[in-house]
Amino acid sequence: MNSLIALELTGRIERWPIAGAFTISRGAKTEAIVVVAELRCGDHVGRGECVPYARYGETPEAALAALEAMRAPVAGGLDRTALQAAMQPGAARNALDCALVDLEAKISGKRAWELFGSAAPSSTTTAYTISLGTPEAMAEATAKAASRPLLKIKLGGDGDDARIAAVRRAAPNAELIVDANEAWTPDNLARNLAACADAGVTLVEQPLPAGRDEALGAIARPIAVCADESVHDRTSLAALRGRYDAVNIKLDKTGGLTEAMAMAQDAQALGLQIMVGCMVATSLAMAPAMLLTPFARFVDLDGPLLLARDRDDGLRYDGSTVYPPEPALWG
Repeated sequence: MNSLIALELTGRIERWPIAGAFTISRGAKTEAIVVVAELRCGDHVGRGECVPYARYGETPEAALAALEAMRAPVAGGLDRTALQAAMQPGAARNALDCALVDLEAKISGKRAWELFGSAAPSSTTTAYTISLGTPEAMAEATAKAASRPLLKIKLGGDGDDARIAAVRRAAPNAELIVDANEAWTPDNLARNLAACADAGVTLVEQPLPAGRDEALGAIARPIAVCADESVHDRTSLAALRGRYDAVNIKLDKTGGLTEAMAMAQDAQALGLQIMVGCMVATSLAMAPAMLLTPFARFVDLDGPLLLARDRDDGLRYDGSTVYPPEPALWG
């Protein structure tokens, strides 16, 4: 980037309505609240978007304040390498990291993946999420999406065996992955895993609470188990050994694309499968995560499909096929 022109950082909170409601084991919401970081350098503007997550003690207001606190360092020439030490991993750093990548791409005239020396992403199949509800409600929602090749089913604890059986009846041909969002217990773990195996589920995401997942290492897992809340960045990978078979890499957890790209390589070296995940957000948040898709066995970047509307120049979705971003959006 041109170091002779000072970088100006601004941030803002945006609210994007969800189509209906999005429900998981921790509750429901009807809008996506995102924080956007914008970096201006002359005529060039780089953008990044994050979703602060209450599960990790984050709020939109705190994330915005964290970005505003970085104005002076950014104006002084802070780059992505220095950013990793200047901010803690989390949503705010993600927005700034992705904005720096976007700005660097625009100034250099290169695509973002070229900056990382990685393969260009291609179109890929994304999961489509079915919110938590009664077995009947979930079956009804699943029937409407049964033609999609990959469905992600939100589960919630008691009654999950009935939920997953109802979903499978409604979508006999779709590949199913499930996300319990920490709602299972050691007492129902084996029963719920068996119900998922009986339904032909491919992957179970975060069945037990982070920090209380020892039981996963003490049982024979009939299907692959993926860490989400139990894994954030590279420093948390070693603790997964013996308990998990895969990791869900989300930019809001890693603190940006820079850490996420390095984490994907380290996870592969440990023999872990990779899922690329997202929060409910606009295409601006999904676009950087597309760079991780060449590493991934599972892609879950359906956030914009759950919104009532997406931002201009959003990612192109053709059913469950998502295409790489155009430069007008990001990177």
